[in-house]
Amino acid sequence: MTRHLLSIADLDDAALRAVLDTAAEMHEVQHREVKKIPTLRGRTIINLFFEDSTRTRSSFEVAGKWMSADTINITGKGSSTSKGESLRDTVRTIAAMGVDAIVMRHSASGAAHQVARWFDETGTRVSVVNAGDGLHEHPTQALLDAYTLERRLGSLEGRHVAIVGDVTHSRVFRSNLLSLPRLGARVTVVAPPTLMPSGSRAWAQRDGFTLSHDLDDVLAEGVDALMMLRVQKERMTGGFFPTPREYTVGYGLTRGRLEVLSTHRPDAVILHPGPMNRGLEIAADAADAASSLVLDQVSSGVAVRMSVLYHLLASAEGAAA
Repeated sequence: MTRHLLSIADLDDAALRAVLDTAAEMHEVQHREVKKIPTLRGRTIINLFFEDSTRTRSSFEVAGKWMSADTINITGKGSSTSKGESLRDTVRTIAAMGVDAIVMRHSASGAAHQVARWFDETGTRVSVVNAGDGLHEHPTQALLDAYTLERRLGSLEGRHVAIVGDVTHSRVFRSNLLSLPRLGARVTVVAPPTLMPSGSRAWAQRDGFTLSHDLDDVLAEGVDALMMLRVQKERMTGGFFPTPREYTVGYGLTRGRLEVLSTHRPDAVILHPGPMNRGLEIAADAADAASSLVLDQVSSGVAVRMSVLYHLLASAEGAAA
């Protein structure tokens, strides 16, 4: 594994498999009476979040602490960027304190890549983990999604996964498109035309996934996993759909669609990266159904992030990078 994790593309097939396998070992820590291992003792990890987050930031903090690292949380409002300091000066100041890794979320696509580039150009030995950058990627979310699916379904070879909703504004969707097909899954992307990214058809032809504007047709075909994406209203500046009700009627996982899903594939599962807009993209019945893996994703997130930090900071390969 390379020194940074900025994109799923940074992981070759062997590294992708190693992260998922190590996550299974790390997951056992959650079941111990004392949730602490000495793997990262003496290491310091900064969680630098310029956007709000509950799941990602908390799971990285828990992951670091369970591995005995010193973890420190810094938010955009709590950093000197709120006083006008540049991102470059902020991260170089943090790195000068002798930290080992920066886990970074930023509203600008490519921000984590730029920070990693600054460190590499100056020979600064700090690992950067992309915890979500604008509309670009969220690699550890895709890893935990894959890990969650494998725990429930076993091998993803030949499994049909539908990703549904606001794909235009979703970095989760983009990272999953880089990971799930490599694990053997067949992916269908479902969204209204107004929420389908520009150039999607050429993209689908190149990377081998399927596009659809009809969720009911896809459910009738049968899917093994249905990943509902949050409608990111805070990123929308125009009328992407007429009303919330019309969106739910066309693309929400309603009680009726939940019945169709379970009828065609009784073992089908539901995922959502959170936070959920209950009643908009997913009904409460679906969010809380026995087939829902939403809380499993949260649990898996800690294990996967422990695995990522291990491979970056503690494994022989990562430590030598």
